[in-house]
Parts: sequence; C-alpha cells; structure tokens
Amino acid sequence: MIIILLTIIFAYLLGSISSAIVVSRLFKVTDPRKIGSGNPGTTNILRYAGKTAAAMTLIGDITKGIIPIAIGYKLGFTSGTLSVIGLCSLLGHIYPVFYHYKGGKGIATFIGILIALNWLLACCFILTWAATAFFTRYSSLSALLAITVTPMAAYIIEVPTTMLIVLICCSLIICIHHKKNILNLMKGDEKKIGQKADR
Repeated sequence: MIIILLTIIFAYLLGSISSAIVVSRLFKVTDPRKIGSGNPGTTNILRYAGKTAAAMTLIGDITKGIIPIAIGYKLGFTSGTLSVIGLCSLLGHIYPVFYHYKGGKGIATFIGILIALNWLLACCFILTWAATAFFTRYSSLSALLAITVTPMAAYIIEVPTTMLIVLICCSLIICIHHKKNILNLMKGDEKKIGQKADR
C-alpha cells in the first residue's frame, strides 16, 4: 500500500509540472498563461511560439501520463490501480500544486494515459481527434468528440470496470475544463488551429 501511495503521489507531482511553462522559459517566450487563451497547453503554445515549442509541449504532457503508469506496470500493480495512477497524473496536470492549482485542460496527458493503459483506446482517441480536426480545424471540438467516443470504445472492447469508470471520470473532468471552449463554439468565437494568439 505504501508503494502504491508513493506512486500515486509521484503521478500527481509529475502531472503538476507544466510542460508549456517549462518550454516557454526554455524558448524565452511569453508565459502561456499570459497570452492567447491563457491555457498552458500545446494549442496555445503553437499559436504564438511555433511548431517546435508546441511539439515539445505535446511530448512532455504525453510523457507525464505514460511514466507513472509504466512504473506501476514494473511494480506489478493491477489494471485498476494503474487506472487510478493515470487519473492522478491528469489531476496533477489540471490542478497543479506548483501553479496554484490552475493548469491545462488535460488532452495530451490523457493521450499518454491511454497509450500506457490500452493502445487501442489511444488509437481511437487520436484518430477521432485527427479526423475531426481535419474537417473542422477546431482543436477543442476535436478533443470534446474524442473524449466522448473513447469511453464508449472502452465499453465496447470490455476493459476492466475500474478502468472504464476512471476513463469516464477523466472525460468528464476534461469536458468541464472545456466549458469556455464550448461557449465559444456555440457563439462562433472559437479560434481554429493555426490562428495566431491574441497579444
């Protein structure tokens, strides 16, 4: 139990490290919380810091979801425990202790969690996001559709119950943190992929 608890704490703390903020400092550009959408995530970084910075942010956030679960696998944890560890990584990203509990929206970290838990679900998420983004050019809409489809796919392929519950919780948390994006989409004010950030 102590090892599980330590791994859960590690997952949350690792998740709390903002890849976007770290990358913005490495590239000596504006803090993502102070420009554009104000979200410390890949899409916002892309809009004002370029593709390289965005790619580094994406990889960093995905890795945060993979590493704690990979450690759990090595330690022989059950699928239920691994799922909870993934949830803690996501909570760290969205509610980071290092940044006054104001973090990103969790999409990239969720992808990392899916990659570590079930590669089929990761493929489902990525393909849904990519197809929606291709036709609509809206990153937020793509994410919202992908997090809706993924738990359904998890149910269809019959993942363990605890994993399914955790995936539903992750999807709901991410959806809640897209409230502003949902309102912007409804009003037609949402920025498309590639649009420059407001200075």
